Amino acid sequence: MSTLKVPDLVPPPEQDAKRLKEAFDGLSKFSFSFLGLGTDEKAVTWVLGQRTASQRQLIRQAYQRLYNESLIDNITSELSGDFKDAVIMLTLDPAERDAKMAKEALKKSKSGVKHLQVIVEISCSSSPYHLAAVRQAYCALFDCSIEEDITAVVSMPLRKVLLRLVSSFRYDKELLDIEAAASEANQLHEAIKAKQLDHDQVVHILATRNFFQLKATFERYEQMHGSPIDEVLLLQLAVNNSSLLPLFFSHSLKQLDICFLLQDISSVGKGDLVSLMKMVILCIRCPERHFAEVIRTSIVGFGTDEAALNRAIITRAEVDMKLIKEVYPIMYKNTLEDDVIGDTSGDYQDFLLTLTGSKF
Repeated sequence: MSTLKVPDLVPPPEQDAKRLKEAFDGLSKFSFSFLGLGTDEKAVTWVLGQRTASQRQLIRQAYQRLYNESLIDNITSELSGDFKDAVIMLTLDPAERDAKMAKEALKKSKSGVKHLQVIVEISCSSSPYHLAAVRQAYCALFDCSIEEDITAVVSMPLRKVLLRLVSSFRYDKELLDIEAAASEANQLHEAIKAKQLDHDQVVHILATRNFFQLKATFERYEQMHGSPIDEVLLLQLAVNNSSLLPLFFSHSLKQLDICFLLQDISSVGKGDLVSLMKMVILCIRCPERHFAEVIRTSIVGFGTDEAALNRAIITRAEVDMKLIKEVYPIMYKNTLEDDVIGDTSGDYQDFLLTLTGSKF
């Protein structure tokens, strides 16, 4: 599901490090400028945009070893603007990158629940091993745990939910208990009816069950509490949510299988807890739809939210970007690439399109 176009024969990291050094010095074979004048941004994209996360870390190590210089520091000094920010985000170790994003999100947490979606994404749309690595990186970088910072800056009841999510270590194999799925679907339904989204059992279910089990629970919820899942009711739901209407007419009804659960949560109200819980459910059940929404939201309206755009494309390029690209035109009628092209330019645009598999 990755969209990175990694060459069949990947050069040794020392060779890639040398190419980057030459690009920064304006000596790359990709450069069309006079030797020594300016950075060759295309070479930077060509190397870093076509390597996996583990390969990029080997390049960082080789760069430090060969030149006694930090690759991140040189990127910072040689590149500029949105392109620089995106390249740095890609070049960082993924756990280090996500720890830094979580820290920035917590600094802005008082500005609204939207900033906390980074923490939900890390907790609910990545492997338990990655989440553990992020927690470890957070401690190493900031001399405190992510749990301590959440406790310090996030108020209840959001604090309760986030603490359980970031502290979990889910079983990562496909293990299902159908009876438990039905029972816990009922527990979710009762809690939602009682408007107790932060009920201990709800938080326990969402924070501890493996993703396969949770998806089975959500499916049972739809079967048991969504009334008959017929096309008339689905159409009504789609009419009430314009982003779902194209899904109905494209017959991609699998993308609507959490409509009832999300609608039931929405019926509780419009507060931050409702927004957070909907985010949690969507990240677990259909992360490609969540990240499609993040990308779309980052580019519609006045101005571009480059930080959100970078986050969605860079963190998912090696995970499920193919699925995001598939669902995006169904939800929004435009292709992801067309929207990126319409809202970005230059080397920054080329870099993002490379990560989505549309360049080089």
